[in-house]
Amino acid sequence: MTWLTRVASGAALWNGFAQALTYVWPTAASGVTHVAVITVPLLIIMSINLVGVQHSARLSVALAIAKILPLILLIVVGIPAINGALLLPMPAPEAAGLGQAALLLLFAYAGFENTAATAGEYKNPKRDVPFALVSVIVIVTILHTLIQLVALGTLPDLATRVAGTPLADSVTLVAGVWAGVILAFGRTISTAGNAANTAVVGPRYLYALARDRFGPEVLARVHPRYQTPAWAIVTQDAIVWALALSGSFVQLAMLSVIARLATYIGTAAAVPVLRTKFARTEHTFVLPGGLTIPVLALVLSLAFLASATVHNLIVGLIALLVGVVIYALRRK
Repeated sequence: MTWLTRVASGAALWNGFAQALTYVWPTAASGVTHVAVITVPLLIIMSINLVGVQHSARLSVALAIAKILPLILLIVVGIPAINGALLLPMPAPEAAGLGQAALLLLFAYAGFENTAATAGEYKNPKRDVPFALVSVIVIVTILHTLIQLVALGTLPDLATRVAGTPLADSVTLVAGVWAGVILAFGRTISTAGNAANTAVVGPRYLYALARDRFGPEVLARVHPRYQTPAWAIVTQDAIVWALALSGSFVQLAMLSVIARLATYIGTAAAVPVLRTKFARTEHTFVLPGGLTIPVLALVLSLAFLASATVHNLIVGLIALLVGVVIYALRRK
């Protein structure tokens, strides 16, 4: 399910990448152009990923900086232009759509767990992984909150622009067309950067499954020169490419969230068991607060899952059943 999350997320992001380009390139939404704007950058990132995790990490850092700068521009020019009358009084959201909105919001926050996927290739994972996890959550929360305030406070018809380019529209209204173009460019960089991160961590899950004999042996092979899981990388990117061209952003994002919640629930529920099953050593990472964190995580994940539609739950159940079959057919 964790690997499925990466596949669905990657496909959703590449689909969103093409959607973001429509602000400056309307034909990117369909036809040959749509195929090209997804295929070319995906192949470039796949090639970088094949060469090694260090190159992929450098690319991720560069893309992270490139995507945050336009958002900071939006915040800086947008906060002084906020119209208080648009923010307050803030009407209560409609209960009917609140659950689905919460699930899509989870897609915006999720992905922090990717940090631990390549921990085996870090120099000091016990120090670096917790620091990175907390830093990511704090930074993303602050950015999302400020961006949402600017969007709500500058666009009177924000709800009708959700499927389009609301942030670019907001900054265009405040600072002009040039700012809108910059933000639209930043959005494409943002989705490409997120997809690049998924392309790094996803194949490591696939490689680990095959290495533990839950999949074809070829997926557990590493490149003789670069020492990367080359077959797993190519296989995942091929599946992501096909899904990105065949599905919509919202459908793929929802599939990613449902699969992700299944892994969150399994992880949280496993912590109490693992505490009693394995003795502590100097290498053991122990969560503070006893069982408080895993219990809260489990309750919150179940609450999110309760917001899913029957269709989404059925799709998630089918994925779980496929996983059961894979585990049942473990290689000798």
